[in-house]
Amino acid sequence: MSSLSKEFLTSSIRRFRYYKELGDKTFEQLNDWDFHYQPNEESNSIAIIIQHMAGNMLSRWTNFLKEDGEKEWRQRDDEFEIHEYSKDQLLKVWEKGWQCFFNTMESLTKKDLKKTVHIRKEPLTVVDAINRQLAHYPYHVGQIIYIAKIIKNNNWKSLSIPKGNSQTYNNSTEIKDPAKKLG
Repeated sequence: MSSLSKEFLTSSIRRFRYYKELGDKTFEQLNDWDFHYQPNEESNSIAIIIQHMAGNMLSRWTNFLKEDGEKEWRQRDDEFEIHEYSKDQLLKVWEKGWQCFFNTMESLTKKDLKKTVHIRKEPLTVVDAINRQLAHYPYHVGQIIYIAKIIKNNNWKSLSIPKGNSQTYNNSTEIKDPAKKLG
């Protein structure tokens, strides 16, 4: 694998692991009820976002190189319905989606990056499909964190640089890029 191809895959996987970790650290701060809180009728709960992300991951990354990423068996509309899943059930759904995703990402080769895949019959290079998800998944993880911060309010434990500590963080000698700490 060329060094650029290897770096792209390694960097992408590292970034995805970082965003998954942000979700995991958010979930540690929440109880069962918190997962079902909706700020209003048009907003999704954390549970719904988890259902959607896992559904997307399973559909997109199952037989990624051979089948359209929008599988016939996917029930996308159902992902946005309220289900009475417990925190434990939701975490299992979350893990199942990520496991499918990481299994596929870690199996990709240099030659695979040049291939074309399809999502809803639209052709995309593998690189573009990865970049598409690198925008999609962090978008939803950000929503999860935002909802959790609303719920936890003053009890929220910061996942990044706490307010008022930027200078201390910048002056430290540790690795600044949190995703690199996972590598």
